[in-house]
Amino acid sequence: MRRRTFLHTGWVAMTSFAAAQLGCRNKQVAHILSEDDKDMVGSHTAGAETWEPLIQTSVGQLLGRQEIVLPTSGGDMAFPLRKKICFAGVENKSSEEIGDFKAQIYQKIDSCINSSESFEVINQRYVEAGLRQCGLRPDDLFVPNSRRMFVATMEKLEQPFDYLLFATITSGTTRSNEKNYQRDYLLTLELVNLDNGTADKESAEIRKGYHKSQLGKLKNYG
Repeated sequence: MRRRTFLHTGWVAMTSFAAAQLGCRNKQVAHILSEDDKDMVGSHTAGAETWEPLIQTSVGQLLGRQEIVLPTSGGDMAFPLRKKICFAGVENKSSEEIGDFKAQIYQKIDSCINSSESFEVINQRYVEAGLRQCGLRPDDLFVPNSRRMFVATMEKLEQPFDYLLFATITSGTTRSNEKNYQRDYLLTLELVNLDNGTADKESAEIRKGYHKSQLGKLKNYG
């Protein structure tokens, strides 16, 4: 009788432990990252570890070539006049859906530009309002007549600008088999000068490997 009681008690304990473990597995936890913590590496798609360095590199190099400021009237004591950039938006032409990262990429590029001493970005809401009033999409701004109409509309909104900026995300995928593949992410910024119509481009690239196991990583990149 005692043996049966012992076995029953042991079975209940094991069942309870298994249920508790299963519950822990289904429970989601979170923690706040400090500035010293590295970004998590996305296992299936690009994440913060990909977009952040692409933005910093492309924006820094592009604006570095455009560091020409216009002095205000007032002699030697005048402060430099920051040139205004109309950021038309981020276009995703990659093989991945980037979801909420699209809006974040826009805001990070915006912040990087506004932190410079020579440039500032027109508020996104004004840009969207100008496009709506003209019935245009960002791609339409490459057409001269459409661009002139948009520029005139922005001036009426008291938001004149010196440059148009376009951001494009593309990707290329190389597969070794069904389980392991490499994806190259490219962020391209194109800056169009309204004074002379010239365009300047800058791109930044990151290569990322995806594997079903650690062995796949060693096999392809070891």
